[in-house]
Amino acid sequence: MTTSDPSENKTTEKTHFGFQDVPVEEKAGMVRGVFDSVAENYDLMNDLMSAGVHRLWKTAMIDWLAPRPGQHLLDVAGGTGDIAFRFLDRVKGEGQVTVLDINHAMLSVGQDRALDQGRLSGLQWVNGDAMNLPLEDKSVDAYTIAFGIRNVTDIPQALREARRVLKPGGRFLCLEFSEVTLPGLKEFYDFYSFKILPKIGGAVANDEASYQYLAESIRKFPDAETFRDMIVEAGMGQAKFRRLSGGIAALHSAWRI
Repeated sequence: MTTSDPSENKTTEKTHFGFQDVPVEEKAGMVRGVFDSVAENYDLMNDLMSAGVHRLWKTAMIDWLAPRPGQHLLDVAGGTGDIAFRFLDRVKGEGQVTVLDINHAMLSVGQDRALDQGRLSGLQWVNGDAMNLPLEDKSVDAYTIAFGIRNVTDIPQALREARRVLKPGGRFLCLEFSEVTLPGLKEFYDFYSFKILPKIGGAVANDEASYQYLAESIRKFPDAETFRDMIVEAGMGQAKFRRLSGGIAALHSAWRI
């Protein structure tokens, strides 16, 4: 008589990595590899993916946040410092930002940029996971994440963590690529994303595959209405969104009530 190993019949849980199905436990490492590759060209990557408009979107994010001096911001997946620097400029240096990123290479880029700009205070750089934040409950006034949440393995868990660390009355803001809604733009955007962008990434950054993944990851992310509902399900209130540039991106806002 023979017996089978129960592990042989166990189905491995899958998630998406772009258009591929991969084991859940492998996705974080695969995403880390992408951003290890593109870290030095991160601004260029966003310029290519948004025709440079990401800079205006990030300013719109800070405008909607309307930060006040003395606030503590947690910026997740913000390793290069784009949101953190805008926040500190808006409060004239009278605030604190914890910049958290799972990727050491991205944090290194941000720290170098901070030194180059003479930013020596108000910044804490933390290597950490959006799904398991190394912060105390109810410890920050605001939580931002720009172009990062679509790369998280378990988005609902990341949203629950966002709520956990926000103080009552704290603000959640997420800027992410979204579903194009402007008639006529979708066809052009799809052609550019899948036929042109990876080729440019290969020519400029010598990394066509990473740019292919980034284009695919956008298409796998929920539309603006669905993502708003996910934020509500995570326990946050007054959730709303604004579409940007014909829906190429969306800016979501909510509060811990």
